Amino acid sequence: MVLKNTLLDYWHELHERNGYQEISTPVILNRSLWETSGHWDHYKENMYTTVIDDQDYAVKPMNCPGGVLVYQSEPRSYRDLPLRLGELGLVHRHEKSGQLHGLMRVRCFTQDDAHIFMTPEQIREEIKGVARLIDEVYSLFGFSYHVELSTRPEDSMGSDQDWEMATEALRGALDDLGLPYEVNEGDGAFYGPKIDFHLQDSIGRTWQCGTIQLDFQLPLRFGLEYIGADGEKHRPIMIHRVAFGSIERFIGILIEHFAGAFPTWLAPVQVRVLPISEKYQDYAGQVLGRLKEAGIRAEADGRSEKIGYKIREARLAKIPYMLVVGAKEEEQGLVSVRSRFAGDEGQQQLEEFLAEIKKEIAEKRIRETKTEE
Repeated sequence: MVLKNTLLDYWHELHERNGYQEISTPVILNRSLWETSGHWDHYKENMYTTVIDDQDYAVKPMNCPGGVLVYQSEPRSYRDLPLRLGELGLVHRHEKSGQLHGLMRVRCFTQDDAHIFMTPEQIREEIKGVARLIDEVYSLFGFSYHVELSTRPEDSMGSDQDWEMATEALRGALDDLGLPYEVNEGDGAFYGPKIDFHLQDSIGRTWQCGTIQLDFQLPLRFGLEYIGADGEKHRPIMIHRVAFGSIERFIGILIEHFAGAFPTWLAPVQVRVLPISEKYQDYAGQVLGRLKEAGIRAEADGRSEKIGYKIREARLAKIPYMLVVGAKEEEQGLVSVRSRFAGDEGQQQLEEFLAEIKKEIAEKRIRETKTEE
């Protein structure tokens, strides 16, 4: 939960900075909505359904119809566009039991969705904005990735003209950004072409996480409109996009990528305080209290074990920092700092250590873990 909440805090900060409005839509929606979206016909075997007051309902397998309802909630003008709606939506999909796999393939997950509604002229710039946002996320965690452009499949909806315009907008955005990509002929969604981001973890495995999908079918099916500069009604174009993909799956990938040795800003426990003996429990408690006041995720190891054993245990738990406290530290208000990154970092005033770790967390810095000799 600490990992998940920390990732979600980052998501909120990133999307606020990039001009998204956060929304929240119902988990259960009625059958008529899913019929309009096409999911009832094309996806029903993967949906959990129920009957409420003699009407059919479904637990949402994706968030897009909810985003459409928010768009429809008031009249829109070209001045309102692009409208970027972000949602951390809880979705449920009935996957076959044999396909379930740890955090990587689950039936219930949180999608870091966003739906962007825009004019045809805005497509290219919006795609570039999303691609930059996804690049920022993956670069933060030290992932390398490659990009694929997936084009019109045989089973698709819409006119040749729409598909050509959408595909060229995606291609043009990638060219503008100088992003190399492979073309995946015929692998687009039935409602539009897409860009997929395949990230590579520390041991070379690839995972498809981020995606940018252009959709002109849902706006058509739901009759979405905006008033243009000419005073006439026009139909917006919609982007579906995710950066993490599924939060739970992304956590699974991060666990593998960092082998559990998370950067300090992500680590569930950032500091462990280690008193040399029971005599220094009170001072260890004071240090722990000060760490927690400063917003650091910390704990103390008060067991009557040798200090070498406690240090080894903390290293095995892959905790970023250990603060060893004994007689000298108590007398002078110091802490002896040991880290997963550099080993013994010497003695420091507690306030000095706090300033440094808070800066490291704020910058979301990644420090390389020192290998054991």
